[in-house]
Amino acid sequence: MNATSLDDPRIREFLTAGTRTGHLGFLAGDGRPLVAPVWFVLDGGRIAFNTGADTAKGRALVRDPRVTMSVDLAGPPYAFVQVQGRAILGEDLDEVTRIAAMCGSRYMGAERAAEFGARNGVPGELVVWIDPDRVIANLDVSGPGVTS
Repeated sequence: MNATSLDDPRIREFLTAGTRTGHLGFLAGDGRPLVAPVWFVLDGGRIAFNTGADTAKGRALVRDPRVTMSVDLAGPPYAFVQVQGRAILGEDLDEVTRIAAMCGSRYMGAERAAEFGARNGVPGELVVWIDPDRVIANLDVSGPGVTS
């Protein structure tokens, strides 16, 4: 599997399985490429996560919304999904809280969802949606159908 979309059920299953961390690629103010780990969820046809407006990620995404997120499976059969697109930023506290609670539920358990929503659903926090332009995946790197 090479180019695909977030509508592909295999891609959605891979991205939502367990607690895989996303690796967000973005550009620093001086043009250096940076990568940061993020907790994420699927929100409709987009990837969503939270970050602070004053963090390196937040400032970079305001300046240049082009991003790439890579998610991988670090053991056999080894796999990855790469999502290239544009970051859409939101400050609406209801949306910030909703995504924070979804991430909290995914990574810390449903019983802690409200805690993470309250902790991160505050002024100065952003919700970020990645509007995908391109999705590249290989869900069986070690198998016979290796792609690049």
